[in-house]
Amino acid sequence: MLGKLLFRYLSKYWPLLVGVLVFQFISALAALYLPRLNADIINEGVATADTAYIWRTGVWMLVVSLGQIVCSVIATYFAAKAAMSVGRDIRSDVFARVSGFSEREVSQFGAGSLITRNTNDVQQVQMLAMMGATMFVMAPMLAIGGIIMAVQQDVGLSWLIGVSVPVLLIAAVLVIGRMVPLFRRNQGKIDEINRIMREQLTGVRVVRAFVRERVEEQRFRGANTDLMKLGRNIGSLFVLLFPLFMLILNVTVVGVIWFGGLEVQNGNVEVGTLFAFMQYIGQIMGGVIMVSFMAIMIPRAAVSAERVGEVLDAESSLERPEDGATDFPVPGTVMFENVEFTYPGADAPVLQNISFGAERGETVAIVGSTGAGKTTLISLVPRLFDVTGGVVRVGGVDVREADMDALWKTIGLVPQRPFLFTGTIASNLRYGRSDATDEELWHALEIAQAKDFVAEMPEGLESRIAQGGTNVSGGQRQRLAIARALVHQPQILVFDDSFSALDLTTDARLRQALWRELPQVTKIVVAQRVSTITDADRIVVLEGGEMVGVGTHDELVASNDTYREIVESQLGVDA
Repeated sequence: MLGKLLFRYLSKYWPLLVGVLVFQFISALAALYLPRLNADIINEGVATADTAYIWRTGVWMLVVSLGQIVCSVIATYFAAKAAMSVGRDIRSDVFARVSGFSEREVSQFGAGSLITRNTNDVQQVQMLAMMGATMFVMAPMLAIGGIIMAVQQDVGLSWLIGVSVPVLLIAAVLVIGRMVPLFRRNQGKIDEINRIMREQLTGVRVVRAFVRERVEEQRFRGANTDLMKLGRNIGSLFVLLFPLFMLILNVTVVGVIWFGGLEVQNGNVEVGTLFAFMQYIGQIMGGVIMVSFMAIMIPRAAVSAERVGEVLDAESSLERPEDGATDFPVPGTVMFENVEFTYPGADAPVLQNISFGAERGETVAIVGSTGAGKTTLISLVPRLFDVTGGVVRVGGVDVREADMDALWKTIGLVPQRPFLFTGTIASNLRYGRSDATDEELWHALEIAQAKDFVAEMPEGLESRIAQGGTNVSGGQRQRLAIARALVHQPQILVFDDSFSALDLTTDARLRQALWRELPQVTKIVVAQRVSTITDADRIVVLEGGEMVGVGTHDELVASNDTYREIVESQLGVDA
């Protein structure tokens, strides 16, 4: 998966990669050439006291060194640009893929895990692309080229390379082999930290209401400690690896000085050649260490690439039709035809044998006990879920055959838990239609009974809204969500228990305004309070996922036991 992911995204930036390879190749050649120049200065210049030769060769060494630095900088710049572009592209594709997920896929992965995959996991792949591009040429050239150059300097000491390099590789394999499973567990622990943190921030009011701060702190501390212990184990392997490399390198250098000194004493090797051999040993070890460092990064990046690939390869259960219908012959109508829905892995359907319709301009209410399937039922209209049996038609078209954008333009949804985005009241209202005028925004606020409290704010429509709308009350948040749906100017309005946070007076005024101002808009209302839907054209009663009654309020009171029980249970509340 790692190779596939990198090839898929890096191949778009092949000119940058070619530049990296060329300049790294030149830089590596310069690095391999410098020890020979150093040897020449000592052997030819110092030994013969030829100052001119020393100056001439020294200046040439300086030019070569500067050229190496410039080439390294350029190669690093190209590598960074390619790697950052790859990270940007992967994050964009992951976001686009997740945006097309249904609630089924989001629940399957988990919101915390999806965030981790699009941040930390992508960063791991991005870092590997960066380091891999810079070391892809340099590491093998220093290792292999260093061996060739060292052997050319003096074959008598080459056996030291034959001993030290295999020992270095064996040490790297043993240590890195233990890191691979730890990296996989580490990403899972990061997922857990994000999940707990997200739950605590989202449910902070519940935590405080039940005085569970200490318990939640302990839960977070436990997950945080587990991550710390795992990170400590990974860190201890890192701590072991590089001192081990340095030990092998230093022992090799000592061996070169010891045995090389004997060769110099016997007149078999010149001093400059010995210094050059030592530098080549350092370069060889440096190349091997680079390869080992890459070997450390690859397993971690491979785990991250696998996790990112799972998201990119995941198919949404909501398949977009290639030539989806954009024309709705019967606008504003909604029809449920023998609808059935079963959640993945469930033993029994949560909805079955549901058949009813809503004509243009009608108000259809859905009532039932908790868990009867009301929210699931209306989620089928905008295709948040797809039916597992039967057909849902909007505007006379099966929603599975309709163009998704065209379908969503006809529907205004006010969810059970209204969510507002960071920004202003105006930006949140225009989320439904970006070209809406201020007059249209105020009109929507007036219908939603939100005009008064918005007008009282110091900046009116430009008043700031915190993430999730936490700086306004639940009732205000609910009314702003209703206004946002109205600005969208849909043909069908779907309210999922969207009046629950309103007092009875505000609720009544809002419903009257909706019915008065939007007579041609179809309204599907999920309600807990019977008082909010007594004037509906049709009321659908759900019980245990089945439709047990349909009719007007008076008809159901007279003929339906389930509805009568609901009404009787609320008489004291509604009185």
